[in-house]
Amino acid sequence: MSRIAGPRIRVPDPYPSPGRCPYPGGMSDADSKDGRGDAGREPPQALDPVDFSTHVLSLASSAMVALGRMPAPSGATLATDLDTARYLIDVLGMLELKTRGNLDDSESKLLQSLLYDLRVAFVDATAAAKKA
Repeated sequence: MSRIAGPRIRVPDPYPSPGRCPYPGGMSDADSKDGRGDAGREPPQALDPVDFSTHVLSLASSAMVALGRMPAPSGATLATDLDTARYLIDVLGMLELKTRGNLDDSESKLLQSLLYDLRVAFVDATAAAKKA
């Protein structure tokens, strides 16, 4: 068997020594004031539980950003991305079909309303893109 000449690749040890965090920005035992690592830190705050309405609103907001109807979370106005908007609207449509009969009235009305608004906005954005 012949060997290929060339630079050697150094692979990092997947099992670092104890007390060393393998992730960038992680804290090792040596980094903490008392040597206890994360034991000396306050635990992170738990986020509110996600419910169906919150998830649907998040998807709809992302679609509105992709349609250029809403600024991104950073505050920047992004270029219209019709493919992403169509995908997110399709995901919401799929959720409507798959959850039919399993949602309460407020969740069902919210989803139907969001889908209607997003579909109208998508048609408007598509027409505007064809004019440009």
